[in-house]
Amino acid sequence: MNCKLNLITLSLLAMSGSMTGSAFAADFGVNKANTSQVKQQMFQCKRCPQIDGYTGTVGFNAAYIDSDDIHAGNAFSTDKDGANASIDADLNYQNATGYKARFQAHRLGLDNGFAHLEAGKPDQYELVADFQQLTHYQSGNARSQLWYQDDMLTPSEYTQTQTLSLQRNQAGLGLNFGRDFYQAYVRYEHENKTGYQSASMVTPRPVNFGLPVDADTDKLTAGMSMSGVNWTTDLNYLVSRYHNAIDNLSQPYRYDVYAASPDNEAQQLNLSGQYQLGRTVMSARLATGKMTQNDDLIQMSGNPLQRWDGEIAILDGKLSATSQLNNKLRVGGSIDYAKRDNQGSVWEFPQYEVNGLTGAFKQNAPLDTERRGLKLNAAYRFNGNYRLQAGYDRKVMERSHSEREQTHDDTLWSKLNVRALDNLKIRFKASLDNRGGSEYQTQALTSSETNPLLRKYYLADRSRTAFETQLNHNPASWLNLNITGRYAFDDYKNTQIGLTESEDYGYDINLGLQMNPSLSGYAFVGQQWISSKQNGSQAFSTADWQADIEDEFINLGMGFNYSGLLQDKLSIGGDYLFANSDSNTMVTHATSIPQGDYYAFNHSLKLRANYAFTDEMALSLAYQYERYYDTDYAQIDVDTVPGLTTLGNLNHNYNAHQVMLSFSYQLR
Repeated sequence: MNCKLNLITLSLLAMSGSMTGSAFAADFGVNKANTSQVKQQMFQCKRCPQIDGYTGTVGFNAAYIDSDDIHAGNAFSTDKDGANASIDADLNYQNATGYKARFQAHRLGLDNGFAHLEAGKPDQYELVADFQQLTHYQSGNARSQLWYQDDMLTPSEYTQTQTLSLQRNQAGLGLNFGRDFYQAYVRYEHENKTGYQSASMVTPRPVNFGLPVDADTDKLTAGMSMSGVNWTTDLNYLVSRYHNAIDNLSQPYRYDVYAASPDNEAQQLNLSGQYQLGRTVMSARLATGKMTQNDDLIQMSGNPLQRWDGEIAILDGKLSATSQLNNKLRVGGSIDYAKRDNQGSVWEFPQYEVNGLTGAFKQNAPLDTERRGLKLNAAYRFNGNYRLQAGYDRKVMERSHSEREQTHDDTLWSKLNVRALDNLKIRFKASLDNRGGSEYQTQALTSSETNPLLRKYYLADRSRTAFETQLNHNPASWLNLNITGRYAFDDYKNTQIGLTESEDYGYDINLGLQMNPSLSGYAFVGQQWISSKQNGSQAFSTADWQADIEDEFINLGMGFNYSGLLQDKLSIGGDYLFANSDSNTMVTHATSIPQGDYYAFNHSLKLRANYAFTDEMALSLAYQYERYYDTDYAQIDVDTVPGLTTLGNLNHNYNAHQVMLSFSYQLR
């Protein structure tokens, strides 16, 4: 989806020139920000010299990794032990005719890296090309007794080791062109995802295995933006296609034991606009489209469907307005609507239930949803020190063939910003939320398996109370302190079976230091606690057991940067990060029984030194250490439970090291 580029976005783009390459990895589709409507010449520095030719930096990295667990590759950008190499770059070119080009790369050559190229005349046309490789490593020591080859899962006499990881190769090509009042754009993106991920099936006993992944996704976006003195509009069309190269999986003695993810297609047409009338700004958005899925189905006796012939139509719209009534009072509001209409085929055929085949004929139920929303808000500025905001939000959801046909969420919220004290800013936020709806009853399709007292947490009546306080203090010119505290409580007051209550609270503290022009540092710490209670029934009746779940998270870190050493040739720095999560579950039936826990922690240390031989050439030495440990009681060895075959214990416990030497050359 394309969005207009405002002054804030322009500032971020300007700042990006001084960032390292890693800062750009989060935004693959750079052309998602439509720069066509920005008259960049208005924001250029008139006194800054325009340097024709090449400028920027190019760097070459040589690294050595020591690790015995591929999970460390998520931190080091590759799972390959030993030596590896990569390229970093941030190069610019421009000439007197106004032509500009920029090339950026980060860790190009490793399993997690990217490259980005843009070229053209900003006020006429621009060509953008992207490539990015993303890899996530789960385990290199999964134990599998099913081996995949040519759509066949062959049982192995001996347990074999398998790697679980997913790699995405993404490439994009886009073109923007236009003049001051209009901008047209077109972009094509392709992604190929390969690897193996954990999956399970019953053949006839439960078996976990490595599911092969080989899928392609293609996206095409085209549109046009136009603007006037006090209005803007944007019209674009998106089409997306997903193709799975892996067919249904079979075994030598059984066919089609595991259904493949079906191919599908989506199309969407979007129209949006904004109009300013005096001190009032109005905006609107309308989107319509459909999603189709028409792959062949695995055939079963009594099933009349050869293919699903699925189609879902979507409609989404929003209208909002904001008005500055006077210098102190601003009011606003919006309404939105979204509908998901399942237009897939409906047939009657025998269906399997938990207790076997009943022989009864039932129809497959097309699930539809409809959402209506309303938001009202106002802000009043008493003076430069106090600003009060308040609002009311309402969301109504209707679901067909659901345990509850209609739910509505009503929220009252308020914010108070205080700047009464020098170098101190305080913000308070509070909200009350209540969910109700139509009569809750067991869905007819699952009435034989669902306890009529069960309430699903996203459909049940719920009252939520939430508070947040934020403090920003600058006690000295070299020190900045930011503290945030949060608390929320959810009460599922009418639930007998299911989630009955949840409490969530925590804090964050951030400290920024600039002791002198050469020495800077930071430190932060944050903690979060989540506790919830759940009731269940072993006898398929009223509640006869209770579960208490306690989750705790902590993250902290610190770092520094010192420059100006050895006659401004040497700079050093370091970062330390720690993260820890702990989850415990206690079930009380006749007695309290701990259900095992999940525990994980991570230590990460980075040290770096950069030495400038000349104004153009520099050499950097970096060291990175990672200590990672997790234990999940659900991870067990292959045959620990009789009748269940797992992929083995996939927990991690390792130390990993990386040393990197980098050479960079700056073009001037």
